[in-house]
Amino acid sequence: MKPVVLTIAGSDSSCGAGAQADLKTFSSLGCHGLTAITCIVAETPGRVRSIQSVKPEIVRDQLEVLLAAYPVAAIKTGMLFSTPIIRAVAGVLSSIKKLPPLVIDPVMVASSGDPLLKADALAAYEKHLFPLATLITPNLDELGILTGFQPASLNEMRLAGKRLAAATGSAILLKGGHLKGRTATDILLSSDWEEQEYSAPFIKGVETHGTGCTYSAAIAAGLAKGLSLPKAVAGAKKFITRAIRDSLRWGKVQALDQVQ
Repeated sequence: MKPVVLTIAGSDSSCGAGAQADLKTFSSLGCHGLTAITCIVAETPGRVRSIQSVKPEIVRDQLEVLLAAYPVAAIKTGMLFSTPIIRAVAGVLSSIKKLPPLVIDPVMVASSGDPLLKADALAAYEKHLFPLATLITPNLDELGILTGFQPASLNEMRLAGKRLAAATGSAILLKGGHLKGRTATDILLSSDWEEQEYSAPFIKGVETHGTGCTYSAAIAAGLAKGLSLPKAVAGAKKFITRAIRDSLRWGKVQALDQVQ
C-alpha cells in the first residue's frame, strides 16, 4: 500500500500552491494524498484577488472522517488563515493517541506580499499548533514575524531559528532562498540543537509561487515513508530544486494579471 499523507491547506485556483501543489507532490513521490480544505483562494502567481474561508466545523469534519478511514502516516498544514480554523485543527490533532509526524508550514504571506493569515491568528499558532509539530518550515518573512527579528544573512537566519526552536520545542527548517546569494542554503535545527545544512545553486528569474508548499509536502511524504527527518529534508531539497529548475512559465497569465 502507498503511504497516506494528509494536507490541511487552502485551495489555490492556479494549482501552483496550496492543496493542489501538495497533492501533485505526494503523487510524484509515491504517496496517496488526502485533503482537508481550509480556504478557497482566487489567485494566480503574483496576485491574490480574494479569500473565502471554510467554516471551522467543516474543517473539523473533514479531518475526523479522513483520520477515521485512512492509515494516515504523516500530516502537513499549509494555509489555515484564522484563529477558529487553527483551533479546530489543533483540537482534532491533539485528540489523536499517536499523532503521525506533523509538518507545519506557517503560511502567512503570499509571494505577492498579500496576507494569508489574519493578524490575530499568530497567537493561536503558538499556543495550539506549534506544540504538536515535528517540524516547522517558515520562510524568511515568516521567521521574522514569528521571532520579531528579520534575518538578512545566513548567520542571522540561524540565530532567529534558534530563538524559534527554543520557543516551540520543535525542529525548525530555515529556508535561505530569499537571501538570494549564489546558493540557496537551508538549515535544519533539530530539537537537540544539532544542525544540518542543505545547499543548491540559486536559480534566478523563476516564479517561486508555491515552493514553500511543495517543499513541506515533500518532507511530509518522506516522513510518511519512514525516513528520518534529516533524510526526508535532504530528499525534499533535491525535489524542490528540480521543481524550480524545471518550472513552467505562463506568459498569458501574467499578462492577464497586468491588464486586470
